[in-house]
Amino acid sequence: MKYSIFSLARAALSGHKKWPRTWRDAEPKPRYDVVIIGGGGHGLSTAYHLAAEYGITNIAVLEKGWIGSGNAGRNTTIIRSNYLLPGNIGFYELSMKLWETMERDLNYNTMVSQRGVLNLYHSDAQRDAYARRGNAMRINGIDAELLDAAAVRKMVPFLNFDNARFPIQGGLLQSRGGTARHDAVVWGYAHAADRLGVDIIQNCEVTGFTRDANGKVTGVETSRGTIGAGKVGMAVAGSSSRVAAMAGLRLPIESHVLQAFVSEGIKPLIPNVMTFGAGHFYVSQSDKGGLVFGGDIDGYNSYAQRGNLALVEHVAEAGVALVPGLSRVRFLRSWGGIMDMSMDGSPIIDRVGDNLYLNAGWCYGGFKATPASGFCFAHLIAKGSSQETAQAFRLDRFDRGYLLDEKGVGAQANLH
Repeated sequence: MKYSIFSLARAALSGHKKWPRTWRDAEPKPRYDVVIIGGGGHGLSTAYHLAAEYGITNIAVLEKGWIGSGNAGRNTTIIRSNYLLPGNIGFYELSMKLWETMERDLNYNTMVSQRGVLNLYHSDAQRDAYARRGNAMRINGIDAELLDAAAVRKMVPFLNFDNARFPIQGGLLQSRGGTARHDAVVWGYAHAADRLGVDIIQNCEVTGFTRDANGKVTGVETSRGTIGAGKVGMAVAGSSSRVAAMAGLRLPIESHVLQAFVSEGIKPLIPNVMTFGAGHFYVSQSDKGGLVFGGDIDGYNSYAQRGNLALVEHVAEAGVALVPGLSRVRFLRSWGGIMDMSMDGSPIIDRVGDNLYLNAGWCYGGFKATPASGFCFAHLIAKGSSQETAQAFRLDRFDRGYLLDEKGVGAQANLH
């Protein structure tokens, strides 16, 4: 819907009371062709691509809270495709390309900002590892530039170059990387999916699965009644193990808290996304001026969306080692997302039973994967086979010994 400047002003002065909803607050129907459990970015992206690419519109997206109340609204908004291994590199580059066309595709401003991602290195060994990663990216047509210390100093002169605990020798730059507004991504997919006929049902918690006499999944039990389904897809991030257990599945996944932080607003300082090669710390600056940063997962299993003070200290220490000026900036708030950490640090997109499909195990990489995750999960649900860039994400890789263990991006990440 288009608005004139006068209609926008009139709506603003009325307290936005007359603005139409950007998606319907749907009531559940007795049955759908596809039910997607999870109203975050991955679930909504899947529903959108099922409708847009395959014409399947009799879809319900079920969310136990409000859409985006899970990890989609609890992350540091980084997007990138600077991966090394064949099983990852094509998938995340597909996601990067979908980020680049997202606003046009969804007709929604998701605030994609390709400000660049700079991964710093501090030793000869790290330089060689980053050179290898950059070469793999370029071989696959992905932008990558290995910078020396002088080039990094010119780009971000406020880092600790002269008296650093971990001297900065250079960095690997992907200029096409950057950030997107996490809430807007959820709203954009909800907006576009709703326009295609998808029902988005909030405050609808799944409590079990229904099956026929042969054991095939026929729907879900929810807090709002039984909903039948031809196919059911699970995209519930940190709750993957709990929801899968209702279907009799035990997954190679552990749930951990990942804390993130934002500072008070300051004048423009950090022009890109930066990661610290000598510790797990990553930072960017929001449009409001706050510094958004994070670090390691908490070292214990948890389903709580909160962290602990030990990790606050750990992240702050790493940040100040990289940017001494951060010692004078005040934390504004923190939050925790529940990470579904797979055993090899890579995700799972696969059929796990008759009419039952799984999208899980995203570890640190869930937000950046949002567009391609939905695209590939929709392909799997619609076609019954893995999309070509997601073939390495099958669940049976753990049985076959084909683990996709890319150091620096998974469960033992030193890159975000």
